Amino acid sequence: MSDAGLPDAPACARNRDPILAALRRLLAESRQLLEIGSGTGQHAVYFAPEFPHLDWQASDLAGKLTGIRRWLEACPSANLPPPVALDVEAEWPALTVDTVFTANTLHILSETAVESLFRALPDVLAPGGRLIAYGPFRDGDDFGAESNREFDAWLRQRDPASGIRDLDWLDALALAVGMVRSETIAMPANNRLVVWRRSTIQMQQDTEE
Repeated sequence: MSDAGLPDAPACARNRDPILAALRRLLAESRQLLEIGSGTGQHAVYFAPEFPHLDWQASDLAGKLTGIRRWLEACPSANLPPPVALDVEAEWPALTVDTVFTANTLHILSETAVESLFRALPDVLAPGGRLIAYGPFRDGDDFGAESNREFDAWLRQRDPASGIRDLDWLDALALAVGMVRSETIAMPANNRLVVWRRSTIQMQQDTEE
């Protein structure tokens, strides 16, 4: 794959293989996936060919789509449709998927944007659908590593509304929309892959309605 002249996020090359190893199991039954915050598009073009049984829909802010399109043109895949514009704090595209995936976004987004993301999940996730999020997380005041604590301080100095998110806070946001955490997978470099699933109670409510 030639990436000459294409936008580059070095972290993608470092984390893509460990993420892929976990996704092979997690996405075995998935058919429609929405990636939020696709960035350069490098994850999309690397992962999508590994999962020919699903459609991988990349998305990001409108200003990021040109770079994503360039990657998709350079590395086309039959299950990679054109990227769509998605601002988590605005109206979302009319989509229904069984999986939402996002990598290295929750600590960059503001607190209100993270809240908006979770509130919108029931509108796009089918019953039983999952949110899979990759990145650094903390358990209260436990960052898991001093490097993560330092990274959190740097993030908050740059933007006080950003920062490494507390899993209990995220769990509460998920529960408010009928989702529960089902897995927390340790990843290299003090990151984690966290999975929330629409709960059985929520599925029953949808059926009754």
